Amino acid sequence: MNRWIENIAMMIGRRPTRPKPEEQTPAMRELMVFERQPEQVQRRKAFIKEEAAHPKLSHKWRNRRWISIIVINLVFLLSYKLDIQVVEGALTASRVFGFHFADLNSSLQVMLAYKEVLINLLIGTGTVFTVYLLFGGRSFCSWACPYHLVSELAEKLHLRLARARLVKDHPLHRGTRTVLYGVFALLAFVTGYTVFEVINPVGILSRALIYGTASGLLWVAGLLLVEIFWSRRFWCRYVCPIGLTYGMAGTIAPVRIRYNSSRCLHEGKCRTVCLVPHVLDMTKMGYSKDVVNMVGPDCTRCAMCLDACPTGALTFDIIGVSDPVQPQRKRSRAP
Repeated sequence: MNRWIENIAMMIGRRPTRPKPEEQTPAMRELMVFERQPEQVQRRKAFIKEEAAHPKLSHKWRNRRWISIIVINLVFLLSYKLDIQVVEGALTASRVFGFHFADLNSSLQVMLAYKEVLINLLIGTGTVFTVYLLFGGRSFCSWACPYHLVSELAEKLHLRLARARLVKDHPLHRGTRTVLYGVFALLAFVTGYTVFEVINPVGILSRALIYGTASGLLWVAGLLLVEIFWSRRFWCRYVCPIGLTYGMAGTIAPVRIRYNSSRCLHEGKCRTVCLVPHVLDMTKMGYSKDVVNMVGPDCTRCAMCLDACPTGALTFDIIGVSDPVQPQRKRSRAP
């Protein structure tokens, strides 16, 4: 229960902290003693130097995600254009083979605005909640959301400009997203209007792709410019309540990212590429409470950290399906 509370607190904005030695398991404390031995420190530095000289270049999971996003959104487009009615609607609310699907946050906004519980939205919300309860709530962000794809491309441009020292990232407090979640909910209740849906780039892009509606695309372009020139991943990290809602839904999801500290070089490549790097603070030397940990619910399951990790310290885990991990204590960790 304590771990669950910690994950929720981190998701709504609390900064990760380094655990005290007494908060770590005996196995983790033993591993820390082993890793601090001079010969192991030198070995790890040599591995890091070798990996930097000959970096692992993998885009396996990125390519799978991009294909997933494109296919999911093409299904909506082709179903509408060809009038085959397999999928009706857009990502915020749809029917798939007759089953209602409704975005959790959009449904909440509608119910607060109209002051009533709509049965179709309730059914659709229940369906979506069940799906993301199984697969991990924020997997929607990286495997289905069209804005995630264009934002990822904008991020690449931002990083290039940052390396050239033409722009600088301006991170905000992650609690901003939690405050805005409440603000948008209050606005819907007070005004009777779904204010968030007017500026929601997910719905805007989904409708633009399916129906050809250009309304709101200027706003999306503005967001991307903010992310390129001012704040990396501004919308997803600091504003979007959808990610927070799905994170709550996925707190007990069986599909997670598993971290094995005994295989880690602690060089930080995973955190560099991560959309929500605070969930990988455990990969810092001494920050893990146990040898094997599960990454928290704010993780989008994008697997960019898996592509970046040179030693396989990060892997997908499915409760009851994945093989148990045997920590690799007291041996070298060559990639």
